[in-house]
Amino acid sequence: MRLTAKVVRSPKVAVSDSDIAAALDALGALTGALRLGSRVLERRLGISGAQLFVLQKLADGPVASLNELAARTFTHQSSVSVVVRRLVARGLVARTVFADDARRVAIALTPAGRTLLRRAPEPLQARLLTSLKRLSASERKALAASLTRLVGEAGIVGGTSTLLGDDAPRPRLARSDRRRPRAGR
Repeated sequence: MRLTAKVVRSPKVAVSDSDIAAALDALGALTGALRLGSRVLERRLGISGAQLFVLQKLADGPVASLNELAARTFTHQSSVSVVVRRLVARGLVARTVFADDARRVAIALTPAGRTLLRRAPEPLQARLLTSLKRLSASERKALAASLTRLVGEAGIVGGTSTLLGDDAPRPRLARSDRRRPRAGR
């Protein structure tokens, strides 16, 4: 499944603003493709892009903890926990308590999860990771620093990796940006 976004530029954009427009176009293309890809997967397979991505990572082998799976998916443990809970409920993933330590839980694909994976396309999240790995170390570092600063400057807090898209906890605006004006003012 190849998702493409058409970029339409207004002829009124000044040359000095072209970098801003290009950055916004790229961010919009990424978020739009993740959203669209997830909707297509929901209709086709009944799971989100995030769920497919986690299934794909579990196809590499079972994990001994949510933290290990979070590391494989480059996300926070709380985000991957939500996805795993939904996959367990659908019977696509199984949690097994370790016999020697009841606090530890192995997470693995079920036969139903393997069957679904065989008919699934490569998730966009996997293609994004592959693309990021193709960047040089200095390009990745600069991209990470710029995006981190952008998120901070925009007052977005509590964000987690968008690789888990709709299943991840939502980032929110800083408290000062959420205040509503009082009535009568």
